Amino acid sequence: MMGPTEMEQITTPAEQAPMEAQAETYSPPPAARSARSAWGAPRAESRERRWWTIALAATLLVSAIGVGMLYADDTGNQASIRSLTTQNESLTGRNQILQDQLNTSQANLTATLGELAKTKADLEHPHLTIWNVPQQVKGSSWYLAGGVPDTFTYHLRATSTGAMSVSILTLEQWAAANGCVDAGRGTTNYCMHHSGAVVSWLSVTSVTYDFHLAEGCADYVSVFTSAASITIRPNVSVTYNPASSASGACA
Repeated sequence: MMGPTEMEQITTPAEQAPMEAQAETYSPPPAARSARSAWGAPRAESRERRWWTIALAATLLVSAIGVGMLYADDTGNQASIRSLTTQNESLTGRNQILQDQLNTSQANLTATLGELAKTKADLEHPHLTIWNVPQQVKGSSWYLAGGVPDTFTYHLRATSTGAMSVSILTLEQWAAANGCVDAGRGTTNYCMHHSGAVVSWLSVTSVTYDFHLAEGCADYVSVFTSAASITIRPNVSVTYNPASSASGACA
């Protein structure tokens, strides 16, 4: 027979066996796993935030470098534009100076060509004064006479202190006038202008006339007379201008 104590010792292990089995199959409650998962998640999120921060910083750095390069490039372009603008303004100014110089040269050339043309004309048609000394006619029997040269235009210019008569005569008319005086048919003042004349101005104090008939003919004379004593101030000149054929009384 077993006493009570021995039975308790025998039965106690039997009762504890299931507990040991339970102890072997015991697993941590889900709450413990959740705690570990909750601890790891913040670490992963922290790593992700760091990577995003790094990526954002890298992006900002690249952007800043790009903006800096663009700024530097734009600054260089602006400097180049300013330099080109300055050069263009300088070239424009130089071009204007050259244009002004060209205009001045053209004006000088035009003036020079005009002077050369005038000089050429003067050389081809020289102008000469042939009578400019004041002279007196002392009454109706006096006269002043001069030949009108051949191959020249005769510029008759004269003034007087009193009434004078002026005529241009052919040599034949000049001979007739002298015959009138010699025959006593009139005074010199009368016969020189009424025995035939090419052109006459009677009782005037000035005369201005260009005579062309002698340009191709050596057959003319001019004569000055007056009914009273006067002083004649002539300014007679000629321009060389030979006709291509006989003119006037010689034609």
